[in-house]
Amino acid sequence: MANDLFSALRTYLTKISSGEKTPQEVAAALNAWARESGEALKVKIEEEVKKNVSRMGFAKASDLKRLEREVMELKSLIKGKATNAKKKPVAKKKASVTKAKSSKAVNKKGNK
Repeated sequence: MANDLFSALRTYLTKISSGEKTPQEVAAALNAWARESGEALKVKIEEEVKKNVSRMGFAKASDLKRLEREVMELKSLIKGKATNAKKKPVAKKKASVTKAKSSKAVNKKGNK
């Protein structure tokens, strides 16, 4: 990057010396070049940070928020099912009542 800067400065100084460009034009061009270079550097840094963060196994805040919402939804589902289970009376099984009646019938037949 430093080589790019020096070569750009040399080029612009040559153009100013030869009268091709005014100092104001060179200043404007250098400002634009600096902004573009800064943006390119920012993008490269952000990409490198994202790559290293994911490699290290860190979670993003957006991922944590999504998981937090999911856990809250699951908790509310569980709470809702527990509330519904308490409200509904459990019906006694008829099979056990029928079985008790049939064993009494067998005892009566066997005693006679």
